[in-house]
Parts: sequence; structure tokens; C-alpha cells
Amino acid sequence: MADQAALAELDALAWSADSGFPSTMPTGTPDVTFFSASNPPEAHLVAELDGRVVGYIRLKPPTHLPENGHVMQVQGLAVRPDARRRGVAAGLLDAAEETLRGRGTRKLTLRVLSTNQAAICLYERQGFVREGTLLEEFCINGRYVDDVMMAKKL
Repeated sequence: MADQAALAELDALAWSADSGFPSTMPTGTPDVTFFSASNPPEAHLVAELDGRVVGYIRLKPPTHLPENGHVMQVQGLAVRPDARRRGVAAGLLDAAEETLRGRGTRKLTLRVLSTNQAAICLYERQGFVREGTLLEEFCINGRYVDDVMMAKKL
């Protein structure tokens, strides 16, 4: 909970017009609420660099079905723009895998826009493979964009 304000600021920086989702861009007064009932603190791992919060990963079950209980999904990964290209995202993914393996999770999934080639390359370097593509899943600024589903067996 102590990181909430820093994480809210990070979210506002990370989800910019460059993030691909203009609808998530903050408007008006910055919101200092990051955690919620659907996104509690325990669903997050936080990265610090030189004592400053620079990134987070949100890990949640993709469904609430017990038959799917061995799978977790990355439902948010963000790194401050001034901390990118320093291994923060890879470190968060490594920490997530270690944490999830310890809990008995067998598979980690995620979804990424097909236009986000930097993220796709990162996920592939981390051992994720493409499992499918949802064609034209989003319409962003008048352009249809695919949603790529990726996963890694743990």
C-alpha cells in the first residue's frame, strides 16, 4: 500500500498516447488510487531502482474456474519511461515466474498488441511463444490492430 502513489504516477506515465490505448490516458486531476478490490496489492510485484519505484507487473487468474487454476495471466506490466532498457521488465517477468512456480502455477499467459514489437521481442527473449492472434481485436485511432496471445510453460 505504501507504493500506491508512486504506482499511480507510474501508470499515468506509462499509459501515454504511445501505449496504444488513448482511452486509458489520464484526464484532469491525477488519480492517486492504484489498488482496488479487483486489483489488490497482492496481485502485484513492484520493481525498484535506486530506491525508487520504476515498474510493476500485475498477475491474476485468467478465469475463476478451478479447471483453469494452474494458469496465471499478466494483466499489466509497466516501466517508467526513464527506467526502460535497463532490464526492469525482464526482471519483473523473472520474479513473476519464480513466484508463480513456488505457488504451483504451470503456465503464464499474456496478451500484447501486434503493434508493440518491442514488447513482443522482450516476451520472446523471455521464452514466451505465440499461441494465437485475435485479428482486428482493437480499433485504435481508426486503425484495426491484432491482439497477440502468448504463453510460457513454467
